[in-house]
Formats: sequence, structure tokens, C-alpha cells
Amino acid sequence: MSHAVAAHVPVLVAETVAALAIVPDGIYVDATFGRGGHSRAVLAALGPAGRLVALDRDPDAAAAAAAVDDSRFTFRRAWFSELPAVLAALGVERVHGILLDLGISSPQIDDPARGFSFRADGPLDMRMDPTRGESAAAFLARADARELTEVLRDYGEERLAQSIARAVVAARAVTPIVRTRQLAAIVAQAVGARPRRDWSQDPATRTFQALRICVNRELAELALTLPRAVSLLHEHGRLAVISFHSLEDRIVKRFFAAASLPWGGDARLARLAIRTDALPGAPLAPVGRAQRPSAAEVAANPRSRSATLRVAERTAHPLPAGFLPTA
Repeated sequence: MSHAVAAHVPVLVAETVAALAIVPDGIYVDATFGRGGHSRAVLAALGPAGRLVALDRDPDAAAAAAAVDDSRFTFRRAWFSELPAVLAALGVERVHGILLDLGISSPQIDDPARGFSFRADGPLDMRMDPTRGESAAAFLARADARELTEVLRDYGEERLAQSIARAVVAARAVTPIVRTRQLAAIVAQAVGARPRRDWSQDPATRTFQALRICVNRELAELALTLPRAVSLLHEHGRLAVISFHSLEDRIVKRFFAAASLPWGGDARLARLAIRTDALPGAPLAPVGRAQRPSAAEVAANPRSRSATLRVAERTAHPLPAGFLPTA
């Protein structure tokens, strides 16, 4: 049985290109290439001397990038937290703009072999880079009920996390959980009758989101990458981040807010008896308000509904001590 894989429609493309305030001969980074929608829009806005470096950990994204025939374009298969090393290897010290589009692409979701969705049966994998880390099936096989509960609660915001975790532990004692529909059925049985307001959503939705975030270390990657991205920007360089759920957006919002404070968000400095105008200047300045897709874009691409774009600009102030994570 074959399954059609949908073409990926990038979200907030015009808004993102505008937010990056592209300098024709600048160097830009698309740290989440996906299927290249945003990259192509950035290339179209660049001049002949401009340059775009794109990253993605997904092997299918690497295949899509190979089809981009443009001398200004360079692709590297890497996690976006590896951006400093990628740019260093290319001899690039600073860039004029960086984009992070945190959503998974429609082809990833719609390909049963990747295991991201319960809508078609497939192996329970969920790794964006199938060559690194453990699959969702491997995680479900080893995690105890407490760890499962925490993952479902913290990453899926699942109210029935404990019931689902117990059901998973009981089910795997009988047979290994290795297929997407198998897990979805276990979750549905554990959840049972749901409150009316949840009828629009499949009972397994939050569980699958939680496992995907866990397996791919999505929130940890984001927290590592944001300060590293700021350190790579020229003065007036822009950082644009598109998030798709509240957990990601909260990390971005808090980071931008902290990095826009006079002490770079360092609470230790904030407590000292120093005049605010004598404190080190903020390394970032927010640009505008958070942007959401228009009604027309949501109608044309329903998966864009939850997208939020936040933008900040690098200032002339140096990064505060301890700004960059060491891990």
C-alpha cells in the first residue's frame, strides 16, 4: 500500500524574508533547510555576491538541497546547535541573518516510514536524523513509568500522562511496541472517554508530540542554539525564529526578553548596586511583535495555523560573560 507524501509548504515566507532585512551581499543561514522553501526565498532576495549556508539533520532534506543549483548556496548536514563549527569550517566568522524554522516538514509527517504520525502505520522511529540517537521504539522499550510520565507531561502537556505511561509499561510486558498505530491504540485505550472539548484532537496527538520532542532533543537543541546564533551575528544582524507550539515559543520569547535586558539577562548583575546606565548593554533588541500567519495563509495551508515568528537584532554591545552555553 503506497501513501502520498505531501509537498511541504513553508510558512510566513514573505514575513521571514522581510524580517531578515536582507543585505544584497550579506551572508545568511537557514539553519533548518527542510525542503528549501525559505532558502529559495532568501536566495531570490540576495544579490550576486550574497551567500546562503543551510543546515539540516534530515537525510531527505540533504537530498532536496542537492537539487538547489546556485553557486551562492552551501548545504551541510548537521544539527543546528553545530552551526558555529559548520561556519568555522567554511571560514565564516559572522553572518547577517539566521533563520530557525522549528516545525517538522509535511513530507516527514506524511511518510509512514519515518514514524512521526499515527495516521498511517509505520515503524515507531521519529528521529529527524535516523543515524543518530535512539528511536521512539527504543525509548519506549527502556523508559520506566516515571520517566514516561514526565516526558508526556512536560513535552506533550498531556493531562493523562500517568495513565498512558502505565498503559505503555503494561502493553510492552506483553509485546514490544514498535509500530505507530500500535502505540496510538494503546493511548486511545488508556485515555478512554475524553471530555467534549478534546473531541477535535486524536487522543494520541500529545503523546506523539512528546516522544518526537524527546527523541530529537528539540527543546535542548533550541536552548543551546539561540545564544550561539546571537554570537555569530554581525551588528544589526537579525535572528528570526518560527515556532509551532507553546513549549518552543516560550523558550524563544524568554530568551529574547532576557538577552534584551541591559545585563544580558544575568540575574547576578541585576542584584548588584550598579546604575542601569552603567550596566553592560543588551546584546539583542527585539524587532516588532510576534507575527502569526494571515487568515489567507491558514486557509491555504492549515498546518501553518500554530506558527509564531519572533525576530531580534544584534546590537553593538558585547556578549555578557557566561552568555554562551558550554554543553
